[in-house]
Amino acid sequence: MTYQFVEGTVDDIVAVLALVPEFDNSITATTIAERLAGKSALILLAKYDTAPIAFKVGYSLNHDEFYSWLGGVAPQHREMKVASQLCQLQESWAVAQGFKTIKVKSMNQFPNMLHMLIASGYHICGYDNNGATTNSKIAFIKSITQA
Repeated sequence: MTYQFVEGTVDDIVAVLALVPEFDNSITATTIAERLAGKSALILLAKYDTAPIAFKVGYSLNHDEFYSWLGGVAPQHREMKVASQLCQLQESWAVAQGFKTIKVKSMNQFPNMLHMLIASGYHICGYDNNGATTNSKIAFIKSITQA
C-alpha cells in the first residue's frame, strides 16, 4: 500500500476532518467554500491505498502571497512525513503560479507543525495574542521566489 497525492475537493477535506481529532465541528463544507470563493486556491489530498487520510488547503491573499490555511493528517499516518510532502507540493504549485511568498499560522499546541515549518525554511513574522498561549497563533512566512 502506498500514498498518493492528488488535488482534492471540499468534500474530501470534510471527510478527512472527521479523522483528525484536533478539529471540532466548526469547519464545514460551507465554511471552506466561503473561504475559498473568488480566490486562486489549491486543495491537496493524500490517500493511503484509496482512502483519504490527509489534506492541505490554501488560497491567494493577493497576486504575490499565498496563504496555507488548513491542513490535517489522520493520527495513524503522522509519522510518515505526509504533512511535509503536502507542504512541498503546495510550495511547488505556488511557485508555478507565480507567488513570491507563502504565509501560514500555527499554535503552540501543535509543536510538530511548528518544528516542520521551521525545518522547512519558514520564519516567524508575527503573533496573534488570543489570551492564552495555547490558543494564540504564531505567523510564519517563506520566500519561494526562484533565485
